Amino acid sequence: MSPHRSAVHHPVLAPHPGATHRIHLTAAEVSVVVDVTDGRSPAITHWGAALGPLGDEGLDAVCEAAVDVVVQNAVDVPVRIALLPQAADGWLGRPGLSGAREDGSGWSPRLVTEAIALDGQPLGASHAESGPGLLRFDLADAELGLAVVVELELLPSGLLRQRAALTNTGETPYLLDELTLAVPVPAHADELLDFAGRWIKERTPQRREFTVGTHLRENRRGRTGADSAHVLHAGPSGFGFREGEVWGVHTAFSGNHRHLAEQVNTGRRVLGGGELLLPGELRLAPDEQYTGPWLYASYGNGLDEVASRFHRHLRSRPHHVDARRPVTLNVWEAVYFDHDLARLKDLADRAAAIGVERFVLDDGWFGSRRDDTSGLGDWVVSDEVWPQGLAPLVDHVRGLGMEFGLWFEPEMVNEDSEVARAHPEWIMAPSPDRMPLRSRSQQVLNLTIPEAYAHVRDQMMTVLDSCEIAYIKWDHNRDLLESATRATGRAAVHEQTAATYRLMDELKVAHRGLEIESCSSGGARVDLGVLERTDRVWVSDCIDPLDRQQMNRWTSQLIPLELMGSHIASGRSHTTGRLHTLGFRALSALFGHLGIEWDLARATEAELAELREWIALYKEQRELLFTGDLVRADRGDSVLWLHGVVSPQRDRALFTLACVGRSDQSQHDRLRFPGLDPEARYRVRPLLLGEGPTGMSLPPWWRRAAAQDGVVVPGAVLLRSGLAAPLIDPEQGMLFSLTREGAISPAAHD
Repeated sequence: MSPHRSAVHHPVLAPHPGATHRIHLTAAEVSVVVDVTDGRSPAITHWGAALGPLGDEGLDAVCEAAVDVVVQNAVDVPVRIALLPQAADGWLGRPGLSGAREDGSGWSPRLVTEAIALDGQPLGASHAESGPGLLRFDLADAELGLAVVVELELLPSGLLRQRAALTNTGETPYLLDELTLAVPVPAHADELLDFAGRWIKERTPQRREFTVGTHLRENRRGRTGADSAHVLHAGPSGFGFREGEVWGVHTAFSGNHRHLAEQVNTGRRVLGGGELLLPGELRLAPDEQYTGPWLYASYGNGLDEVASRFHRHLRSRPHHVDARRPVTLNVWEAVYFDHDLARLKDLADRAAAIGVERFVLDDGWFGSRRDDTSGLGDWVVSDEVWPQGLAPLVDHVRGLGMEFGLWFEPEMVNEDSEVARAHPEWIMAPSPDRMPLRSRSQQVLNLTIPEAYAHVRDQMMTVLDSCEIAYIKWDHNRDLLESATRATGRAAVHEQTAATYRLMDELKVAHRGLEIESCSSGGARVDLGVLERTDRVWVSDCIDPLDRQQMNRWTSQLIPLELMGSHIASGRSHTTGRLHTLGFRALSALFGHLGIEWDLARATEAELAELREWIALYKEQRELLFTGDLVRADRGDSVLWLHGVVSPQRDRALFTLACVGRSDQSQHDRLRFPGLDPEARYRVRPLLLGEGPTGMSLPPWWRRAAAQDGVVVPGAVLLRSGLAAPLIDPEQGMLFSLTREGAISPAAHD
């Protein structure tokens, strides 16, 4: 009898009896326990709060305690939810691996574990405990000719990530439909939070009950999308920033992808994610391999702790940006396509005078690009607009002590361009005779074609070689529709995404120190895949400070403030038409990588003086902002939003209070400041720059603080009791600086 088969009358405990291994990884108050019983596919039996040292007996107890009862009218063994869920284990939800041979066979794999390694070393022992570490599981279904490597890594931040690579070990092609990894969540996680959105209104939170069925978020835009799920969370009903156990997942991929939350009728629940493959997109020849993206998973008490694990991981990378993020001026909303050297030099002079450190020239410098209908794909400096090249402007900017940055949109092409006329076959299309619908007068340049890739790379390299360019704003202004290689009709989004990553990598290798911003119609490509290659994201094309309060608030659920482009706009928003004070615009932009997107030639002397104040404050606080812990107060339906950054030592903090609407009540709940040390005393100083907010009515403690260089308050009071809230007009805000004054004396507890 084959080891893969058992007589039907014999109890099936394992499809492929083999060794049993149980592994416990722990870091930053998180534990992950993985069970490989009888050589079966690995399954997580615990992912959540740290369990402490377990020993062999404890590990056995955790794994055995997680074995479910056999339910009526189901398979005769306990159902197992593996990292790659499969029907062979009795799982009737969405399978992790889906595909088949060309004749329709091989669609139901029974993967078993053939080898395990921990941090690169074969795991021989049956039990293992470690701190943060990388597990590798070699799985196979020899009968079907499939081999899968699953990597599961617990990072020092307590962040968990996993990815899978599938190899076709058979003799015929294998058509891969889906490779989706999953993590279990407990039954009391009965509410979901993820995000929707649109252009100029990205990352809008949405909640729903975690019910039987699949909450499936599929992104088919060819880029992450303004409406991406971002991070998909599960937790107990009403979980907030500081309360409730929360589990969240993020698919780190910039092309088509999915997130899912699934509950089957037994009550078992999983979160998962992976790349979304289009029909026929991945046809694996014998011995060919496909590697999926990382699925990141974060656990914590409240959304702040979930976010903090992402932030700490990103900040731990050797290539992470320096905390001294330069103040940026982007000239798009000042000049649009009207490029005039004298005017741009004047803007540079004004910018340098108020403390700007990076000057960025946006769209319109190349080819026939005098508006948005032509020139994309021709990355050659326009002789018409720049007869002496970019050097006169670049040299002027650098002479003022600023870096110079430049806009590109490398993946796109206008049909009215030299490259499109010369090579129409380079445009993505489902057939030689049919062109996709235009979007923003653009088509997609097929970077999977080596010649098209070389064209873009070489032209960009030439421009970057010609001047001292420190920064690229990398745009991507349309969704991918019918995105295929024109000659074959085969879908090419997967390969296009890989080519984009490769192009970014090549440019960075060739130009050490080059920074790249991911701008995709604003915030439509914000993910941890692109952020392995870029140095910040443009949160949104909408710089309206009221909308940015929401968008910055939730973009930071995944990425830290230093990676979020956050600019001070002109008084009247170009995207909403709303008019805001400079104070509210600057306060909303401060908690991010600060910049300006405003025609400074139209600013008054008073406005320029106030801008100079805000820039000076940013420079004073940016190390705190970009090394500290983001904290957000749970305030229910209050229109007063309170968030801040607390230093790792909890000795300094900067908080902002923003009024985002009109309340139905005449007074507000007290302000409680999260993240502080309850055993410390803090000096609280309100910070008012410029004219300050309108409609202020201040409580007594505030007036004392203004008269006495702040008030000293125990940390426990700030955390748990709070300070009376001021009254301010809607769409206004204020700042608070907190500094530790020492510990509370023992007598204070008597």
